[in-house]
Amino acid sequence: MKKMVLGWMLIALPLHAMEPEKIQRAKVPSPPWAQGDERGMANQIGPATYQRCAWHMAQPDARVYELSQPRSATMPLSPFAGPYAPKPKATAAIPGTAHAFNSEQMNENAEPGQQGTQMDALGHFGYLREPWDGKSPFPAESVLYYGGFTQKDVKPTPESPLLKLGIEKIPPIITSAVLLDARAYKKKAMDAGELVTSQDIQAMLKAQGLAQRGVLPGDVVYIRTGWGERWQDPDGEKAYYSKAPGLSYDAAQWLAQRRIVAISLDTPFIDTVPEGMLAGKAAPAAGTPAALPFAVHHHLLAQAGIHLIENARLDELAADRVWTSCTLVLPLLEKGAAGSALRPVAIGVPAKLPPRAPRKAAGK
Repeated sequence: MKKMVLGWMLIALPLHAMEPEKIQRAKVPSPPWAQGDERGMANQIGPATYQRCAWHMAQPDARVYELSQPRSATMPLSPFAGPYAPKPKATAAIPGTAHAFNSEQMNENAEPGQQGTQMDALGHFGYLREPWDGKSPFPAESVLYYGGFTQKDVKPTPESPLLKLGIEKIPPIITSAVLLDARAYKKKAMDAGELVTSQDIQAMLKAQGLAQRGVLPGDVVYIRTGWGERWQDPDGEKAYYSKAPGLSYDAAQWLAQRRIVAISLDTPFIDTVPEGMLAGKAAPAAGTPAALPFAVHHHLLAQAGIHLIENARLDELAADRVWTSCTLVLPLLEKGAAGSALRPVAIGVPAKLPPRAPRKAAGK
């Protein structure tokens, strides 16, 4: 009897929803990409990734999870971007009509594409062959970008939008996603300066029952560090953007080798930022290459062609243990922009389903 009850419990408990192996093995395009490519690893988006997505969306208990933070003038703001202060306009009307309408306007120097939950275009980061000393004029004409594009190709004048590698070159990202719960793995919210390493990623895959599936080409990888718990609106402490945990350089290399399309954390930088680093009072995280304090940005954007999504809201997804899902990531088609405000979603089956109401006996 005990065995029967245990067996029933195992059958009744919801198993983690994961794509069938046949769908996992569906082939995606692989590099090298054509000369002049501006999509990077997003070239893998297509029929195979759509199949993975469709499987998750077709599950009867699938739910939609919002992965973006609500945007407002009082949310935490990036120190690298201008103020973000949308101003409501007075209700207006059209003469001779019965219409009334409302709208907002943005403040001067606003950078909405770099605030809140946002996505970086490949042209967001470039690099120099030699470090700039900060004293001589900045050699902008020598900057190089993903795919070997030069500054003349991408941004020939200070006033020019991105002529190459802008946010509008990213296709709609419709693919499978993996959520890795570093907060649960480390048994606490991660502190500023802490690293999620490649060893951590492999250990989390194993702990979450994903070792056999692994990270597939074309996946989006979400990593919850627990830093997102510090997001508050209004932002009274002004600490969220001053430091953070993040991805190690070796983890960025490991993920790039697996050809993910995008990486997203519940942090403002993706890179690890120890306390004091932004003020020049502390060194970058251990293992960071010399002269590349934002080495993860450098490697993923400028070398591997992998997009970054910052300030994701992952607590609800983690609470329901939705380790794999379909994710939809749709940046705005802002021509020549280096980033975009974003509202990503995940569609997956929670491992903890709410209890169903007891069925009434026949005749009652």
